[in-house]
Amino acid sequence: MTSNSGKDATDTSATADIKFFQITADLFRLYQTYWTGVLKHTNEFMLPYWIALNSFLTTEKEKIVRHYPIDTIKDYFELLQFNLQVAGKGFVSSFGMINDYHAEQSARAFDALLKTIGGQDGDEFANLVAREADLLEDIVYRYPQAIRDIQPEFGFHFEDGGYLKIAETERFMLYQVLPRNSSKVRQGVKPILIIPPYVLGANILGFLPAEKKSYAHAYADQGIPTYIRAIKPIDTTPAAQIITGEDDALDIRYFCEQILQKDGRQVTLNGFCQGGLVALTALLSGELDDLVDAFIACVAPMDGTRSHALIDYLQHLPPRFRDLGYAVKILPNGNRIVDGKVMSWVYKLKSMEKEAPIYTFYRDLMLFSKNTKRSVAISKTAAAINYWLIYDRTDLPEAITKMSFDSYTIPVTSDGTLPIKLFGRPLSFERLRARKLPFLICYGKDDDLVDKESALAPLDFVEAEVTGFPKGHGAIATSWSHPDSQYALHKRYPDGSRGPVRFQLDLAEVESV
Repeated sequence: MTSNSGKDATDTSATADIKFFQITADLFRLYQTYWTGVLKHTNEFMLPYWIALNSFLTTEKEKIVRHYPIDTIKDYFELLQFNLQVAGKGFVSSFGMINDYHAEQSARAFDALLKTIGGQDGDEFANLVAREADLLEDIVYRYPQAIRDIQPEFGFHFEDGGYLKIAETERFMLYQVLPRNSSKVRQGVKPILIIPPYVLGANILGFLPAEKKSYAHAYADQGIPTYIRAIKPIDTTPAAQIITGEDDALDIRYFCEQILQKDGRQVTLNGFCQGGLVALTALLSGELDDLVDAFIACVAPMDGTRSHALIDYLQHLPPRFRDLGYAVKILPNGNRIVDGKVMSWVYKLKSMEKEAPIYTFYRDLMLFSKNTKRSVAISKTAAAINYWLIYDRTDLPEAITKMSFDSYTIPVTSDGTLPIKLFGRPLSFERLRARKLPFLICYGKDDDLVDKESALAPLDFVEAEVTGFPKGHGAIATSWSHPDSQYALHKRYPDGSRGPVRFQLDLAEVESV
């Protein structure tokens, strides 16, 4: 009897020792992975800073000799105050997220510890620690790998047989997007030309074609002759590095001529985000008369000064530093381009309370912690969005970026004249009003990049149809591009508005009558 009791005690002690070492090992794994994640997020966030610092020092070498020393000291002090304000926003939001997460996790850990000590569930605490360590490894190691692995499915792969090369210039390629379902391209139907943004890139408009989440394919899969303009690689194409607004407009004109010749119909021009502003300037220049007879603008900053969040950010920045030159880099061939990583970083700084590295790390932690399993299944949509945000940033032509910069710093005048000229001509909404083009404006109701007021600015000067979509800036090209989604682009909605694909289909039906 005594022998068996001794053996049982020995076994229990051995089991307890094993659990202790297991918990210790998992805690070590948890802490190590946690700090790795914090450092990785911080490093990724700060990487553009070092690039920006180099441009800042280069620009300041020229500026400092043109300013009195007292003015320079004053400007630098104001810049320091601005930086502290931005950092303060990030700190407050990060601290709040840390507090929310750890308050919940501490309560769960304490409850599990009490159950273990009280003998209600001897494995509760050990399982909790192991699960937290596994979830952290999902976020820090497996999630980044899933993001990298989505690359073959993300965006446009023009070599995969789903596209036809139609034309090209020194700067751009024109591709026809072919249907991926059982539809066929309908002959004689009104074609559409999509102009992607320079900043966000074209791939967001071909998000996940195989998952039926692609803005461009939402048109093509309805049988609409669908074309998209893609810029040539800017790092290897000198002509793409020095694109001007005039070059852009003339290339749009050339592509519209090719489409008109091929399909026998005038083109609907569809600009997305910055592409909407670029397309608008080409239309207002008069170069597209008799080639384009309808216009769709999606989440496009038509008057950037009405985007309150970004303007508020710029207004707090000392005037001396409101200079595009701080994001410019000079290539070995002497061409000046705007660093895409720095530009995307500026947008992060604008929303520092949501983009601070600690905040985003804990945001992922809270999202993953809702899962009750040891390992989290990572969706293709989440992976693709992050691939786009992390890896799909390209550099930008300086002249084109200057057009957008002017739009965000100089308002449209009271008579509808833009702060941009092409071919030496002023650009006014009066041309759109005179031509009476069918015009659809789509905006995101929760868009914090292009405010509703900015997207709807043309309504002060010209009549247009308006459709508001739930969610933010990229939802039209991602969530709602799926044909079975609530706000699928080919549908009419409860408020009587219609998606851009339905707008195009209805135009085609009117033409055929």
